[in-house]
Amino acid sequence: MELDLIDVHFDLKTHSPRELEEALEDPFAIRFLPDNDRSDGESRYYALGRTVADRHLFLCFWTDGKRARVVSARDMSEGEQRFYERKYAEFK
Repeated sequence: MELDLIDVHFDLKTHSPRELEEALEDPFAIRFLPDNDRSDGESRYYALGRTVADRHLFLCFWTDGKRARVVSARDMSEGEQRFYERKYAEFK
């Protein structure tokens, strides 16, 4: 899937495009159902993923199946990281 980073509303120096791709492609990433109750009609998905450098990221994005546009990205909170690690341990 191609990553679309046009008109992002966060600092790409804080979260590099490579890290965003790694978090989205994390085979153990946790993806949540889309948020359909938006006034603009656009569905947004949420994901908890980890990068190769072991950085845990929370991502909000939309996708049309070919492209993914990251709307927001931040480091996971402690609770989100514990949830991710618990789910990751189930796969080990």
